[in-house]
Amino acid sequence: MTFGRHELTASELTRVMEAERAQTPFLALRDPTAELVLVELEGDRLCIGREPDNDVVIAWDPEVSRVHALLERLGGAWTVVDDDLSRNGTFVNGRRLRGRRRLEDRDVVRFSKTELLYRDPAAEAGETPRVHGHQAVAGVSAGQQRVLVGLCRPLLEADEPGATPPSNAELAETLGISTEAVRSHLKALFRLFEIPDLPQNRKRGELARRALASGVVIPRDLTNS
Repeated sequence: MTFGRHELTASELTRVMEAERAQTPFLALRDPTAELVLVELEGDRLCIGREPDNDVVIAWDPEVSRVHALLERLGGAWTVVDDDLSRNGTFVNGRRLRGRRRLEDRDVVRFSKTELLYRDPAAEAGETPRVHGHQAVAGVSAGQQRVLVGLCRPLLEADEPGATPPSNAELAETLGISTEAVRSHLKALFRLFEIPDLPQNRKRGELARRALASGVVIPRDLTNS
């Protein structure tokens, strides 16, 4: 899971994981300084636009209308509405919105040049690809996914930043597989996530960070593994 064109920093990742643990839908966007902004969705209706009295203000983008679109909760689900409110239109996953659309976890909503990522951590796992950078991370096998979840578990469960991934031996014991199988899965995952040549401890930490930042591993995976 990335936000905009920037990889999540360690502190940003901590903020995102805290938001996911709350199990409340939220929006993520970057302001003109590339600062990550998280907006918890509360109530039943939010206005998005350039004017300061909107609930979500995008003042820095001159092509965003004064009141550009609405987010409304209907039947427990959040929807985005643009009934000709905006001058330049609203786009969901690259397609122009006509009227109203129900939002799904990880939908990308674009207003002019500004993108917002919609997250619903409590949603059931769907068919939406989890992305790393701008490309889907495909080809993660069930065995590799179990290793990734085990690798990321200490980072997800830690109350404070600074947790480190388990060793190969610890992973093997937890997952009930051989150490050699863990090594084999990790070797394939290092290639898949394009992990640079680093010392082993840093290499494993970088893999865990990218798996979390890309959304390949998310908090609810802990309860499904």
